[in-house]
Amino acid sequence: MKIAVYAGSFDPITNGHIDIIERAAKVFDRVYVAVAAANDEKHPLFSLEERLEMVRESVRGIPRVEAEQFSGLLVDYVRKRGASVVVRGLRAVSDFEYEFQMAQMNKELYPEMETLFMMTRTTHAYLSSRIIKEIASYGGDVSQMVPACVNQRLKEKFRGG
Repeated sequence: MKIAVYAGSFDPITNGHIDIIERAAKVFDRVYVAVAAANDEKHPLFSLEERLEMVRESVRGIPRVEAEQFSGLLVDYVRKRGASVVVRGLRAVSDFEYEFQMAQMNKELYPEMETLFMMTRTTHAYLSSRIIKEIASYGGDVSQMVPACVNQRLKEKFRGG
């Protein structure tokens, strides 16, 4: 059984993330969407519980996909899940340098693990959670960029419903 992990903070999950998850689910027997519990560099808008709920609701209809939280090193989570591949989405060349560095470090820590880079579709190349939050904070319409449950949560967060 080929198991993959797609990890991130998902603050919030976007249609670009969903696209990568759907495509990974066609390649692997099981895909774990691993929602990161904490990251010193990021200050999430949504709590871990909120992010996990939104991810679970967003992937509910995708066969062989399960969402879980994780903390600590990604390689430890990958090992625990019996996965052999980490899936990473790339939007632009600017993403590659950081992702390449992380893939090399993960390979050093867990040589049996591979990293699979998937290019996002051009229709999602401009999407990022940071930009989505900024647009939503000013009352902009992000309904075509995120799953419906995320759009609702953003409205509640910024406009009280």
